[in-house]
Amino acid sequence: MTAVAPEQPGKVKAFLRLVMIEHSVFALPFAYLSALVAIDRDGTGRHWGDLVLITIAMVAGRTFAMAANRILDRKIDALNPRTQNRELVTGAVSVRTAWTGALVSLVVLIVAAGLLNPLCLALSPLAVIPLVVYPYAKRFTNYPHYVLALAQAVAPVGAWLAITGTFSGSFPAWVLGIAVGLWIGGFDIIYACQDVEVDRRIGVHSTPARWGVRTALHISTGTHVVAFGFFVWFGQLVGLSWLWWLGLLATGAGLVYQHVVVTANDLSKVNRAFFTANGFIAIALFVLALLDLVLL
Repeated sequence: MTAVAPEQPGKVKAFLRLVMIEHSVFALPFAYLSALVAIDRDGTGRHWGDLVLITIAMVAGRTFAMAANRILDRKIDALNPRTQNRELVTGAVSVRTAWTGALVSLVVLIVAAGLLNPLCLALSPLAVIPLVVYPYAKRFTNYPHYVLALAQAVAPVGAWLAITGTFSGSFPAWVLGIAVGLWIGGFDIIYACQDVEVDRRIGVHSTPARWGVRTALHISTGTHVVAFGFFVWFGQLVGLSWLWWLGLLATGAGLVYQHVVVTANDLSKVNRAFFTANGFIAIALFVLALLDLVLL
C-alpha cells in the first residue's frame, strides 16, 4: 500500500500560523480600553466605526511585526531546536509569501491610520520603527525585551490618538502604554529563559543569556512590579472605580502565578505562564474595565 503524504496547509492558514494571529489578544484589549476611555472623555459622539479601524490597524501592525520577525530570524530559528519547526524554516511558508503578507499588512496599517485621522497617518511610520528594530535588537543588546515593550506601548497611545486626533489630554494613554509595554516585556524575559544555552552558543543576546535564568527571573519580577504600579496609576488618572481594582486584583494574581510556576530549576510551565496567564490578564482586566465604564 502506498503511503499518503499528509496534506499541506493552505498558504493563508500557514501564514496565519506563522504570525500567531491569535496572540493579538495580548495588546488589543488595552487598545480598546484606551479608546473607550478617550471616547468617554471626548464626548463628541464619535462613531464606533473608529473601533473597527483601530482593530484593523492593530492586527495589521502586529501581523507585519511578526512576519518581519520570522523573516529576519529564520536562520537563527533553524539553529534552535525549539524553533526549527517554524514555517519559514520547514518551508511551509516561503520567504516570498511571508514578505508579501508583511507588506500587505503594512499597507493595511497605513490605510487604516489614514482613515482614522491625519495625526495617526503622520505617526504610522514611527509606530512601525520599533516593530522592525525588535528582531535586530537581539543581535546587539542584552535587553531586547524592552524594545518589544516600546513596540507594545504604542498600542494604547495610538488608540487614544485615533479617537481624539490630538496629543492634548493623552497622558493617561501614555501611562497605560508603559504599563502594557512593561507587562509584555517582563513576560518576554520569562519566555527567553527557555533558550539560554542555545542563545549563548549561537550568539543571540537576551537578559537570561547575559545574566542567567535566576537573575533574569528577578528582573522580570521587578519589571512586572513596575508595570502593576503603572496600571494602578492609570486607574487613578481616569477615575475608574471598584471593578477596575477588582480587575487589578486578578491581574496581580496572574502575575504572581507566572513567577510561582516558572522557576530557575523548572521551566516546564513557561508556555502555561506565557499563554494562559497573560491571556487571562488581558481579557479579565479589559472586561472589568469595560463594565466599570458602562455601569458606573
